Formats: sequence, C-alpha cells, structure tokens
Amino acid sequence: MEQVLSGTVQRTGAVAAGVYLLSPDEPVLGLMAVCGLPARTVAPWWRVSVSAAGPLSEAVREDRLVWVGRQEDMARLYPNAAAGLPYQFALGFAPLRGARRWGALALVWTHDHPPSLTRRERGHVLSSANRITRVLDRAPAAWSVPEEPRAVLPLRPEADPAQAGLAADDLLQRLPVGALGFDLQGRITYLNDAAARLLGRSADDLLGTLPWQAVPWLDAPVHEDHYRAAVFGREPVAYTAPGPSDRWFDIRLYPDDSGISAFLSPRPREPAAGTSPPRVTATQENPPTRAGTGRIHQLIHLAAALSQTVTVADVVDTVADQILPAFGAQGMVVSVADAGRLRIIGHRGYDPRTIARLDGLPLDTGATPAGHVLRSGVPAFYDSPAEMSRAHPRAPALSGKQAWAFLPLLVSDRRVGCCILSYDRPRPFGASDRAVLVSLAGLIAQAMDRSLLYDAKHDLAHGLQQALLPAALPPVPLLDVAARYLPAAHGVDVGGDFYDLIRLGDTAVAAVIGDVQGHNIKAAALMGQVRTAVHATAGASPGDVLARTNRVLMDLETDLFVSCLYLHIDLAGRRLHLASAGHLPPLLHSPGRAPHTVALQAEPGPLLGIHPCAEADYPVATVPLPPKALLALYTDGLVETPGTDITDSIAALARRLTRIADRPLDGLADGLLHHTGLRHTRTDDTALLLLRSH
Repeated sequence: MEQVLSGTVQRTGAVAAGVYLLSPDEPVLGLMAVCGLPARTVAPWWRVSVSAAGPLSEAVREDRLVWVGRQEDMARLYPNAAAGLPYQFALGFAPLRGARRWGALALVWTHDHPPSLTRRERGHVLSSANRITRVLDRAPAAWSVPEEPRAVLPLRPEADPAQAGLAADDLLQRLPVGALGFDLQGRITYLNDAAARLLGRSADDLLGTLPWQAVPWLDAPVHEDHYRAAVFGREPVAYTAPGPSDRWFDIRLYPDDSGISAFLSPRPREPAAGTSPPRVTATQENPPTRAGTGRIHQLIHLAAALSQTVTVADVVDTVADQILPAFGAQGMVVSVADAGRLRIIGHRGYDPRTIARLDGLPLDTGATPAGHVLRSGVPAFYDSPAEMSRAHPRAPALSGKQAWAFLPLLVSDRRVGCCILSYDRPRPFGASDRAVLVSLAGLIAQAMDRSLLYDAKHDLAHGLQQALLPAALPPVPLLDVAARYLPAAHGVDVGGDFYDLIRLGDTAVAAVIGDVQGHNIKAAALMGQVRTAVHATAGASPGDVLARTNRVLMDLETDLFVSCLYLHIDLAGRRLHLASAGHLPPLLHSPGRAPHTVALQAEPGPLLGIHPCAEADYPVATVPLPPKALLALYTDGLVETPGTDITDSIAALARRLTRIADRPLDGLADGLLHHTGLRHTRTDDTALLLLRSH
C-alpha cells in the first residue's frame, strides 16, 4: 500500500495523498495512510463521518470523483470543512469501490493548479484509485484503520553521489544566518552552526527532533500556523516573531515535495516602532503549555460541525465521530439532569450493560463524578484509575476505563448536562489539554441546548400531527388500500401533509390527499381542521366538498394555504369523479397486455384559503375506472427535486409505477418511497395513498 500511495503522488502531480477506509463497525471513514503531509497536521480529519457535509464524505456517498479547485469553492460548497482549512490549495476525492466499498483516495494540489482537472489528470486520479482498490481487494488479511495514520515517504529518484559532498555543507556553514532543513513530518534533518547558536542548542540535540518540542520559544501558535501554511500551500512563507531575551527573528520557509528549508536571522530592532514585544521567559525545564494553531483550527472545525447539528442525536453523533478521534478518546457518555437523576442521552465505546448500570443514577451519587460536575459546573480530570479511586472508589470498576475528562455543559450558568470523555489507557491532562476541552464543552453545550429545545418542539408537533392523521383506513369492499407518511429529513419541522379514506357505502368511497403550507405546529393543527371539514361534507360533489372546505378556512381567517385533491370513486359504475385545489394530479395505472400509467388532469381550482367563497370554483372531471386499476395519490415531497421540472418528476414516478405495479400494495408503496429517497435528500414531508380496485 505504501508504494502504491507514494506512486500515486508522483503519477497525479499532487503534493500529498491519503487513503481513507470505511470502518466495518460504524459509518465513519478513518485515515489509514498519508503521503506528502505530516500526519499530525491532518489530525482533525483522521476520522470523518460518512454523513458529514464535506467533499470526502460526498465522494463515498455518491460514488463519484469530487473536485474542489479553489478555496472559495470550498467555502461556498462546504463551509463546514473550509472553516478548519484556511489555506489555499486544490483537493480531489475519488471513491475506492471494488469487492466492497472501501473508502476514498484524497489528493492535494498546490493553489496554482488550474480550477478544474484536465481529462488526462482525471484519468490519472481514477486509475490511481483503481490501483489502490486492487491492493485492498487482494489483501490476504482484512484491512483496518490504525489509531494513527501511517506516514508514507514520496518516491524520489536516487541521489547522485556527486551532488552530495562537503562543498554543500561548507557553503551553508559560511552563511551568517541559521539554515535548517525539515522533512515532511517536521523533523530537523540538517542545521548549520549559526542555526544551532541562534536556537541555543547543539546540533546533536536538535537533529531528528521537532523544533517546537526541542526549543521552548518555538512552541508558539505563530510558528505552527506559518509552518502549516507552508506545508499545505507549498508556497514560501516569511514572517517575524519574538524569541528569548526580547530578541526578534526573521524566519523564512521554503517548502517543496521533499520537505522545508528554513532560514533564521535576528532582527536589529522590533518590527514596529512603539510596540513592545511580549517577554518570553520560558526555559527548557519549564516549557510552555499552549493550545497551538492546530488545536485552534481543530476547535473551529468542530464548532462548524456542531453548528450543523439539529437534534440531540446529531450532536451525539458529531461528538462521537469527530471529537473522540480528534482528542484520542475511546469512550463518551452524554448525560442530562432529569427529575433529580442522570439520564444518559448518548454514548459511544461502552458496553450496553455498563450504560444500563449508569443510567438513572441520582445526581448526588458517589459512584461517578458526573452528578457533582453537573451540579457544580466545575470540570474534573482523572489521569488514572488510582486518582479516580481516591475520590470515587467504585467508578473505575463500573466502566473499565483508565482516564476520564468530566466536562460540564453550561449555557449562561444553566446546567444543560455533562459530557464524559474516557480513555482506555492512563493519560495526563496538561494545561493546554484542559483549556481546549473546557472550550470544547462550551461548544457542545450550545449545540446540546439548541437540540434539546428542537427535539421537544419537534416531538410536540409530531405527536399532534400523528394524532390528527387517521390511525387506520376503513376497509372497503372491492378495494385494496395502502398509505404511507414519511417525515422530512432532519433539520425541517413536521409539515401539514395529510391523507384520508372515507367510506360512503359498499360501492363508493372518497379519497383525499392534501398539503398545508408551512412546517410547524400551526400547519399540523390546520391539517386536522381541513380533514374535519372534508369529512363533514364528504359524499357531495367533489367540487362542492372543496368549495365548502374553502369556506371553513376563510371563516378561520388563517394565513396558511392548502392544496387538496378529492376523488369520489364509484366502484359499481366504474367511474372516478375528481376535483383539485391546486394539488398534483393523481396517477392511474391500467394493467393488461399494454400496461400504462397516466396522470389524471383536472382543471385545478384555487388553493383552499386563498379566495373568498363566491370566487372559488372547483371544476369536476370524470374518467372511467378500468378493471384492476391502480390509483396513486401523493404530495410534492415524493416528486419535488431541486433543479428538476415537476412535470419531468411526475413522468419519472409514472414510469416507476408502471414497472413495479404488479407488486403487493405494501411493497409497492415502499418501493415508491425508496425511489424518491435515493434521488434526493427529503426537504418536505411525503404522503402517499394507493388504491387498487378488484
């Protein structure tokens, strides 16, 4: 795999590449190997949810090559991902699909790449993805995602011995400025005497180390941020930064595909007149503990991800899929206070039996610090089971974990809940770790508070809507019936879609379907009033039923409009009488030697609630009902697709209905809903009513 990945960088002209594998246990993509970038630089993206709104997840979900040529394209198409990657470069993601869906190949180009891929480049990317897929398919053992991705060195031609000699070293030693060489992982591979003198360490102490770990004053966000900019953008970077003893340094970074060359020179004076540089007093024995730029971008990335969440389940999944791997944790529990007890609303990495023991504990329990942390609002960190046992002797045995971070979720001094991150091995929590985790808890608290309110509101509206929909449709002789109601995808409130079947006798029945404008409790309540009005006048002419229902809505003085379709089905006379208040046409399928499906067109009247009674006219159309005919009544959620003409969508639904019309009615209903679910993400409710005559 390493050789193939390294060759991929060379063949495609990219500066870096990575292979993401789909976890067999959960819908998460894990970074297996990376070439051309330091693995730590991409730590926030070691694990990415398949459902995340980003180009990598989109490539896997839609099984296609996704290209992002410019930073402005990233910000426009994927603002969540762009928040954590404020650098100029181009990205490509190709799915890896062979014997099974493996994951995706990620590629990075410099910012000077043209905004689009050429046909030749596209071919190289897809052929490279195929090579990696074949390696995965032929592996004797199952591939797995490591805890940290493997760093792969790019393929390089063999060095010419004549090019390497003492002359190059002599040249660099004569320079009055410090010269350093770094590999792509950030380790120092070379430095001259001037660099060692300016950094205050010997060459032997510095070679092979990361500069921000070996030299205390280089452990500052400004250095890490510029280093990351050079690595990602592959462009020279120059900046001025403070050093020890009130000295300032000019630093220049020159990156390429093999590493980074750096030049370090002292400045004779401060960079701006009248400004006093911060005094740096850290020593090697007492290194600073700061949240580096990587952590800052990580928080920005996670904040953007949490801003996309709507429900409590969304928040829990985001914490589990992105925050756990970003902070190296293996377990998570999210609890809220409920009637004086700790109610667990989400968890990951725990045995269900353990969760059952922890769920419902009193807030003042001594078995776990969660209750105390939630009440006091003060976070608690435990590096090892021994430290935990001193305060809570039973806690280590309950979970089997080895280190814990208990983070209170506070919003304006309100206790929203408690988030617990746990580790399978002992882990010290430094000052920077604690600061970042506490900041993270604030982001989670805001998202959780918003999602709890949304869930409560949604449950209320959804309960009202379900109570107003018919619990069961009445049996009608000579007629088979199936109905489905599908709520919109998360992020949208419940709507006012409704359906009904009203028995008018042994050989007559009324079928109704409609859609109330809006997605809220008001729409759901109005839906119930419309159903009641239709029931009260059912049996009259379809035009009269809609006109009288319109009168009811005008009397209610509602500001919402309703589309509605009313069918009077005469099973004895084999006739359909229908009237429409601006609703989509029903589909009529006729079986036989030449089965076909047509949309029944009736001259539509105005939407209910839009015209005064005297102006509302609903013409009635009458059509024959063939033997064993199939009727499909539906709302726009089944056919409405952004960017597609509604007529084309109805025609596609009719073709689908013709192909699968011989299925049992329940299977047919599920097949039609499955069809629309694959085509687009649902942004509206869907109601479907199917009727088949004997």
